[in-house]
Amino acid sequence: MLSKFCKKRIKNNKIIMATNRFITLDEVIIQRQSAFKYAKGELSRLLSNIGLAAKIVNNSINRAGLETNILGATDNINVQGETQQKLDVFAEEMFTKALQASGMVAGIASEEEDDIIIFDDELSLNSNYVICMDPLDGSSNIDVNVSVGTIFSIYRRISKPGTKVVKEDFLQPGNKQVAAGYIIYGSSTMLVYTTGLGTTGFTYEPSIGEFCMSNELMVTPEKGKIYSINEGNYLKFPEGIKRYLKYVQEIDKPTSRPYTSRYIGSLVADFHRNLLKGGVYIYPRTASSPNGKIRLLYECNPIAFLAEQAGGKATDGYGHRILDIVPTEIHQRTPFVVGSKEMVEKVEEFMSEYGD
Repeated sequence: MLSKFCKKRIKNNKIIMATNRFITLDEVIIQRQSAFKYAKGELSRLLSNIGLAAKIVNNSINRAGLETNILGATDNINVQGETQQKLDVFAEEMFTKALQASGMVAGIASEEEDDIIIFDDELSLNSNYVICMDPLDGSSNIDVNVSVGTIFSIYRRISKPGTKVVKEDFLQPGNKQVAAGYIIYGSSTMLVYTTGLGTTGFTYEPSIGEFCMSNELMVTPEKGKIYSINEGNYLKFPEGIKRYLKYVQEIDKPTSRPYTSRYIGSLVADFHRNLLKGGVYIYPRTASSPNGKIRLLYECNPIAFLAEQAGGKATDGYGHRILDIVPTEIHQRTPFVVGSKEMVEKVEEFMSEYGD
């Protein structure tokens, strides 16, 4: 469940619901602004601009089947060694423009770029924040109409405002995040974020063009029933993960354990389902990816922050809290286990007993 500290903060800053109408993302951000340590309105404007970029990307994704010029792959290979999709490029461009226009961001670290993006206009140079983002997670699923998402993570820069940002501004542990969230583009489009006051969800209402609060306080079940893992890599998994899979599949000792396998292949989509229903997402190290495959800065850290604020847990499977890992590289990878607390701890139990 949520910590007493988190419950207290949420209680003290509970949203004032508007009578007989939706309450929008911007209204919630403004209402909660005073609870933020550095309450000057900067973070509020930044989050609003992220919502604006999400609306633009959402519109293009919804029309992807009709606009063939934004479907399919480009001729480019990104720093991850992955073929860039046209929508990857479009999403990054939209979010980059929106964030720079906000004047609240000094730089960006993106999955699609080899190095950090530095904004050198006067407003940006004097801003206090940097953002790590995956502009379009699971973009290869667009062609087959599967849910995809955007993930973002916000930090206060450690370099002096007025100067250009440096890599050290981004290489901070996840426990230094001031905000994080994701947008999932699916049967409905949702924006889920946290500033350390719990995890809140907003659903996009196209008739008014606004994200409206639909989940004021998201709490993930402690005991989930869903496990999400790419079982096609089974032979490459550590022994502890293999044993855990036998446990949930009731191979060794059939019981009434009510587990079910659900794996989409889009981190945002898999995590969002498990957050609501209860479950665990696992991407361990493998023989071909000994350091894991999920990126620490702009995938694991923001998802871990959201999970913990909803009462869940996120580790590398070896007892190390994701938010305490000190990054050394922008595109650093890590094994990743996130979701319902008891399920994450059960995975760690098997890893501790059987290891690699």
